[in-house]
Amino acid sequence: MSYRRVVKMVCGIAGGAAVLVSAATAAESFGYLGDTSLSQRLKSWTGFTVLQAAQPPTWALGNHTVAPSGNGWDNNWDKRDPNSLINVKKKESTSDDPNAEPENNKPKATRNIFLIRHSQYNLNGNGDKEKTLTPLGREQAEFTGQRLAALGLKYDVLVHSTMARATETAHIISKHVPGVELVSCDLLREGAPIEPVPAVSHWRPEAAQYHEDGARIEAAFRHYVHRADAKQKEDTYEIIVCHANVIRYFVCRALQFPPEGWLRMGLNNGSITWLTVRPSGRVALRTLGDSGFMPPDKLTRT
Repeated sequence: MSYRRVVKMVCGIAGGAAVLVSAATAAESFGYLGDTSLSQRLKSWTGFTVLQAAQPPTWALGNHTVAPSGNGWDNNWDKRDPNSLINVKKKESTSDDPNAEPENNKPKATRNIFLIRHSQYNLNGNGDKEKTLTPLGREQAEFTGQRLAALGLKYDVLVHSTMARATETAHIISKHVPGVELVSCDLLREGAPIEPVPAVSHWRPEAAQYHEDGARIEAAFRHYVHRADAKQKEDTYEIIVCHANVIRYFVCRALQFPPEGWLRMGLNNGSITWLTVRPSGRVALRTLGDSGFMPPDKLTRT
């Protein structure tokens, strides 16, 4: 028998068996095989023993969804849930209507937080003051400023890290959003927020750096990311120019994802990450590292 005929015969048997197995599987799922197992019925039809692949212990037949993690949403993640403030307010209140207190304490506005990563900078500078933006970095900041202006939003404040690259980026952006207050903040400086999981070989700060930077960056998160105050009547739009590690940590914390996963994300220079915090405390990620407003040849991640 020629090699070609042997191959055709084997393929024909395999193909027929595949069709038979598929049909039998469907029949079993609808209960047409009665109490007889799929492998037993196929053996009686074909004379072949059917090898069944091992299934993961949590993977049930017909269930193609991943089991929930079991981690719920913490409604009081920012310690500003109105229900948690009732007892405190009652001590200070002079109102005779106890039902009025929870309603008065409820936030009514949404906070929109635009987290901007600084533009490309000189990696070879000696110290922070020399690590200023490259010519391309200045172009990127112009694109970012143009994009923020094009959104047509009424920005309330432009906060930036005190590091040179973030300060320069913020000043370029501010030209495109005139009249917006410019504020600097040491809490937003770059650092090591928490030891990443999985670990990476190219970046291994000392434990002391995580201890110091982590507390500072967590303080920055608590200061800038939270629901609106009950006295705030209108939605706000705030721009924060800082650094990739800070932004990625903020995103994980705001969405209540494991914070140690921050290094699994990447952000381009000059990119825009947009978080919204609803009056209820619900958080949404509108964009993560959006840089589609820049030409492809202007994109960097250094």
